[in-house]
This record gives sequence, structure tokens and C-alpha cells, in this order.
Amino acid sequence: QTATSQNTSNNNLSNARDQLQTSYYNLTKERDQLQTSYNNLAEERDQLQTSYYNLTDERDQLQTSYNNLTEERDQLQTSYYNLTNERDRLQERVEVLTKDKNNLQGNSYPYFYYVSSTKKTWQQSRDDCRQKGADLMIINSKEEQDFANRFKKYMWIGLIDSEREGTWKWVDGTLLTKRFSYWASGEPNGRTHENCGDIKNYDAEKSWNDESCSHSLYWVCEKKLLP
Repeated sequence: QTATSQNTSNNNLSNARDQLQTSYYNLTKERDQLQTSYNNLAEERDQLQTSYYNLTDERDQLQTSYNNLTEERDQLQTSYYNLTNERDRLQERVEVLTKDKNNLQGNSYPYFYYVSSTKKTWQQSRDDCRQKGADLMIINSKEEQDFANRFKKYMWIGLIDSEREGTWKWVDGTLLTKRFSYWASGEPNGRTHENCGDIKNYDAEKSWNDESCSHSLYWVCEKKLLP
């Protein structure tokens, strides 16, 4: 091999080496750029992950606040309903007491009432009232009916139909009128000679019941007080 051929081979190898060296540098530079991009993406991912955790935590805090506000709202709503019901009950009591006051003011003969603490038959109850200068209670107005119900007792009143079945009279001899009749649903049913009237379902406006006169109940007396 001549010297010229040897030089040519050396030049070719040198050029190939230089090209490989250049490729190596280029690949190294590209690798470094990719590494930098990877590091930047990893950092961005970590920042996004942190933001996600922060948003999740904020969401949870907001959810807790929402739940607390919802519970507080429900409690306030319950308190509102309770206060409204209490107000309505107080209003009803005011109206009843106002009617009682007006009724007493407009009546020249105020009444005294006595409710027993023991139980007797209807006739025994009436006898007790008479011994006190009174008689079993006569109810001839809604105000008196509401008043009698407020005693909250299963008790005799001055109502009877023993003279003629189905013809109810008060103890003063006046006939019972439909206008001031407060029989409970299905009453009077006249079952087993139930000829005496009482207040039984006192939690309802219509509370009267017919009962066997021999049954023992509480009773309420009514006495007119002279002015």
C-alpha cells in the first residue's frame, strides 16, 4: 500500500471519528435537553399535584362548612317551627281568656265551678253539687265547652235523657239544642241504657259522651254567684 492510500484511509477514519464525535455531542446535548424537559415536567407535575391537594383540602373544608351551615339552618328551622307553634298556642289561650273575660264582663251573674277529686255516679255527683248550693254544669256556649275541656277530666255534666230516650235535657229542665251540642263522633249511641252525659274526649272540641248513669266518674259543679 502506498503512502497516498495510507493517508486517504487515515483521513477517512478521522472524518468518521469526527462525525461520530459530533453525533455523540449532539446526542448528549439532546439528552441534556430532554432531561431538562423531564425535570421541568416533573416539577410542573409536582406543582399541579400540590395544587390538586390544596383544592381537595379546600373543597373538603367548604363541604364541612356547608354541612355545618345546613345543620344550623335545620336547627333554626326547627326552632322557628317550635316558636311558631308556641306563639299559636299562646294566641289561642289569649283568645279563649279574652272571650272568658268578655263573657264574664257581659254577664251580670258570674259563675263558680267546682271539679271533684273523687268519683261518683251521676246522681251522687248531682247530690254533691246540690249540697254545695250548685248543680252539675250546664254548657250552652262554645266558651263554656272550651272551658270545661280545659279541666282535662273524664267527668259528669248536667245532661240526661232518662225521661225519654233520645231527648236530652239539662238539669235545669231546658232541652239540649243542636246549636250548643258537642257530642263526640258516633255519640250519643244509647248503648246499654246510657242516659247520662259526660265529657270524655276532652282533647277534642266535641268531647261529649253518653254513659251509664251508674258509672263512677269525676264531676263538675256550676254555681251562679249573685252580684
